[in-house]
Amino acid sequence: MTTHPATQRSARADATLSLLWERIRRRGDMPGFTKAISAILASMRGEDEREFSMTQTVLSDPVLTQKVLRLANSGMYSAFGQRINTVSKAVLVLGTEAIGHLALGLKLIEELSKSTPDTESAHIEMEKAVLAGMVAQQIAASAASRDTEEAVVCSILHSLGRMMVTFYMPERWSQLRQAGGAGSEEGAAEAVLGLSLEAVGRATAEHWGLPRNLIAGMRRLDPAERAEGFGHDDWLAALGTMSTQAADALWHDDEAAAERVSALAESYAPMLGVEASGLIGAMDRARDSAATDLSIAPLARPAEKRAKLAAATRKRIAGNRVLMSGVSDMRDAGAEATPGQMMSMALETMHKGLSFSRSFAFLRNRREGCYTARLGLGEGCKAMLPHLVFDDVYEPNVFHAALGSDRVIFIENARDTRFAAKLPGWWKGTLSEALCFVVIPLCAHGQPVGFIYGEWDDSFPSVVLSQTEFSLLNDLRGLVVRSVERRHQAEAQVPAAART
Repeated sequence: MTTHPATQRSARADATLSLLWERIRRRGDMPGFTKAISAILASMRGEDEREFSMTQTVLSDPVLTQKVLRLANSGMYSAFGQRINTVSKAVLVLGTEAIGHLALGLKLIEELSKSTPDTESAHIEMEKAVLAGMVAQQIAASAASRDTEEAVVCSILHSLGRMMVTFYMPERWSQLRQAGGAGSEEGAAEAVLGLSLEAVGRATAEHWGLPRNLIAGMRRLDPAERAEGFGHDDWLAALGTMSTQAADALWHDDEAAAERVSALAESYAPMLGVEASGLIGAMDRARDSAATDLSIAPLARPAEKRAKLAAATRKRIAGNRVLMSGVSDMRDAGAEATPGQMMSMALETMHKGLSFSRSFAFLRNRREGCYTARLGLGEGCKAMLPHLVFDDVYEPNVFHAALGSDRVIFIENARDTRFAAKLPGWWKGTLSEALCFVVIPLCAHGQPVGFIYGEWDDSFPSVVLSQTEFSLLNDLRGLVVRSVERRHQAEAQVPAAART
């Protein structure tokens, strides 16, 4: 590993850091991160009960719990066999180091996202740091590294000095820009701050007590600096350097950015042990993720995104009004409406209220032992009805799961390859164009009698149902079920002779 001799700080550098620590204490924003990492680092450094301590730390955070279980069940660790359902087992499989790095990265990003910077400069530096982490994640994964989480944290931390100065000392950042120009702040840092922005970041990491390997990976390392004894810390430093520069280029998403990304890939490929084409592909994937997740980067088209969000919000509000109106109409129909009429009303209401691309009402035929689509709304639905038939004998798929549990099931990404085993053959052969879908089971007296299915195609890139919508769906299905139960009760009261 490359080492750097300790250097004595100047009086100006000490004054800069003293001011930084004081403002951190006074503002109290980022210290939320320091409190969180104290428990994480204690779990990583623990001795006799390290695994138990890490388990407790993870379980105290629902978001972290979800991410740890997802990582433990990912293809990277599939060699460990059966599905991992507990954090305790995940800690044993992944190890406290991997989980610790995952937690550190998550907590830092949480702090950045929930902090509301007073200046645009601070917000830009924070989003660039998150983008650098996305690049590092994609590259580390393509390098078949099991240190992906560590790589992400190191790459985010590469911009820590810039983030700290823009967030806590905006007046010093303005001085840096005046002296060096936008994009060249590092060149003026020694004169204005008494130390480099990289040194500010490393000092902050030491102040927080971050692990030595993370701090060692925070230094800038250019391709020409590769020497004998190139080790893991050097690889992290090189990846962080390249990821940070790539994030700065990708931020603008223009022709110059594409040229810069290509040049970075060519120069860093030998050092990182990944083909240049692989690095470019990884950066392309990170750019796609950033376009969705970031908010102010030109890459993310913020004005267009805000307009789409406003339109989606208006559509969602209008859709909920349709659902509420449908519930009211069905209640007014009451006992006079037949189960078929109630199901038709529910299907139409859901189709309009949730803007389904296609929707179908399925009924169970007990004599023939199958479910059959009887009604359909949306383009091409009528021609599809004869093909939407499947056996009512239980199979381990999402439709029988919904019917067996009598709970509404929403599938956010039906194209996820990991979910393919839960989708039945009849669905794959007829409805596989769907991006996401919802299944609303209809169970009377504890027995399934049918269900309503609604789907969205690619024209709806992101669908998430709210609690209000789930509640309205349950109101609609409850009204259909009650009409079915009334019919069953009426039939049971008819004398047997009259029925024959």
